Amino acid sequence: MIPAVIIVFGAGVRPDGTPTPTLARRVAAAVRFGERLSPPPLYLPTGGIGRHGPSEASVMASLLRDAGVPDRRIRPEDTARDTLASVRLCAAMLRGHDGPVFAATSAYHLPRCVLLLRLAGVPARPVPPPPEPASRRPLLRWRWRLREVPALPWDVLLLLSRLLLDKVARNR
Repeated sequence: MIPAVIIVFGAGVRPDGTPTPTLARRVAAAVRFGERLSPPPLYLPTGGIGRHGPSEASVMASLLRDAGVPDRRIRPEDTARDTLASVRLCAAMLRGHDGPVFAATSAYHLPRCVLLLRLAGVPARPVPPPPEPASRRPLLRWRWRLREVPALPWDVLLLLSRLLLDKVARNR
């Protein structure tokens, strides 16, 4: 039986190299979901170096190891600078994979990630998102949600244009 792959989308890393709460919650949700799968899944944490190093993927890989996931089940993608790059790079890594694929991220980010993966040819399904904590900063949470409004159609347009250009180049 082919193992599932859980793509874990990155979030910020603090200046001291520790995960932000958002990043930690995404990994925890992926691990909780992965514990229900048989055979055990492969984890594909994705995210490059943001404002602070190390890469989001390497921080997530450490969190996965701390949660008991063996190294052989972790395949970090640590170069992507944004969601669209994560989708494109993960889709390339998964070319030829016939097992199920799941996307793990925050609730506000999940529709964009799943849609972009599907458009890139990866029939991804969502991992139940981590619960959002009651925040003392509700405006920040709304900013994250509202950022998705222009980001989703923009990324879809960029991905479709890139796929079209790739198709044209192959047919020459």
